[in-house]
Amino acid sequence: MLPLTVSSQPISSGSRKSFYRLCWATFVLIFALGFPIESLAQTKPAPRRPAPAPARPAPAPRPVPEASYILSRVLSNGLEIVVYEDHTVPLVTVEYSNRAGSSVETPTESGLSHFMEHLFFKSNQAMVDKEPYLQHIGQMGISYNGTTVEEQCNEYLTTLTSNLNPALHFLRDAAEHPLFLPADVDSERQVVLHEFDDKDSNPYINLSREMTQRLYYKYPNRKNPIGSRDVVQHATPEQIKAFRTKYWVPNNSVVVVTGDVKPEDAFAQVAQLFGDWPRGDDPLVGANAVVHPPLPQSSGTVLEGAVQNVFFEIGWQGPSVSKDATATYAADVFSFILRQSGSRFQRALTDTGLATNVDLGYYTQRNVGAISLVMSTTPEKARAAIKAAQNEVAHFNDPGYFSDAELQNAKTLLSADELFSREKPSEYAHVLSFWWASTGTDYFKHYHTNLAAVTRADVGRYLETYIMGKPHVSIVLLSHENQQKLRLTSSEVAGQ
Repeated sequence: MLPLTVSSQPISSGSRKSFYRLCWATFVLIFALGFPIESLAQTKPAPRRPAPAPARPAPAPRPVPEASYILSRVLSNGLEIVVYEDHTVPLVTVEYSNRAGSSVETPTESGLSHFMEHLFFKSNQAMVDKEPYLQHIGQMGISYNGTTVEEQCNEYLTTLTSNLNPALHFLRDAAEHPLFLPADVDSERQVVLHEFDDKDSNPYINLSREMTQRLYYKYPNRKNPIGSRDVVQHATPEQIKAFRTKYWVPNNSVVVVTGDVKPEDAFAQVAQLFGDWPRGDDPLVGANAVVHPPLPQSSGTVLEGAVQNVFFEIGWQGPSVSKDATATYAADVFSFILRQSGSRFQRALTDTGLATNVDLGYYTQRNVGAISLVMSTTPEKARAAIKAAQNEVAHFNDPGYFSDAELQNAKTLLSADELFSREKPSEYAHVLSFWWASTGTDYFKHYHTNLAAVTRADVGRYLETYIMGKPHVSIVLLSHENQQKLRLTSSEVAGQ
């Protein structure tokens, strides 16, 4: 599962829209389940579908030449370069990304990656020196933006093919020579603090935050990209510079180039511009590495908020790519099986009218990704829907829960879904940098082959290892008025 991307702003406008990724569960709950935020309060009975015909296996897709569609090289200073060539339109996207984000932050650094994202396009040494390439950059139609997630901080520019070199120049100077002037820091601090205000008033963000706090109870800040308001409020330019020195180093970074480029030309230009960046210490070893401890027991929580529907979520600690890559492929396949309209999961919950929407997903992470079941329902059906969802989980690993045909279909459709994501190279750059940060390039290059190799036994092992009978966190979000009527208890929410 990938992070959201957002629209970028013209570089000449001076405006800057920052983004912090919602956790997987809230993303599914608000966006992926098929209804906009403004219509969350309006539910309709689920349409009755006829009983599905027995699933027939979709024809297996033709083999994908996985190692050829993206190319990568590593410079002597450790910087990786990833290139995806697509000449459909004369546009290129250049993206700088590093393995930072909330996963590397101590409590006293919580939010500095996100703050750095805001400051990336502010003053740098090239601007002070008035480098010639900057003279007309405001008229080149370059759009830009950045995102911060748990295991990644990335910034990117999209422009005409003819502007590839000045775009890479700008990316280099922003990454290697930022100034962090006090005026820039103070200005962007107010922007970030406003984001805190917006998120604090959103009940769905509160649901996400509560899940993170409970699921990753020892190091919750490591799964909170926006970070700590207090840290952001008091961060100084010196603190930001010290943080940057640890993680903004070439051997912890990648430059991604996608679109209308020739790979050899892209490799050469990136190497020329970034090749003399001094290698740093490896920031992802030693004291900064953390191990999220397993949940000691299951728990249930009832949250009240300004919502009209009832929202239910179950969270488990899922696999880490760094320790159990095989399970991550099985997780993707099983989630896709459940997502199909004819699956037993959907028939039991949406076709019966108990749930208006329901999904199960795994968020791919190097260090303990979350597995989340999310469901929306009406107050009248909430108690029955929660019990039904818990019952489905209890039967996930039954021999007949899904057929061989459903397994093959899920692998075929999931593979096709990834292929469709390549249609827009400017967005595919973010896909590539995300996978680089959380899995490494080789994982993604061979994704289709490994996906096709997933067996029923692999899915069963994934379920037994991470879901079946495992401690979990369950949360219900509903209004105060509906809770007064329903009197849901934490024990029934937890399924105990």
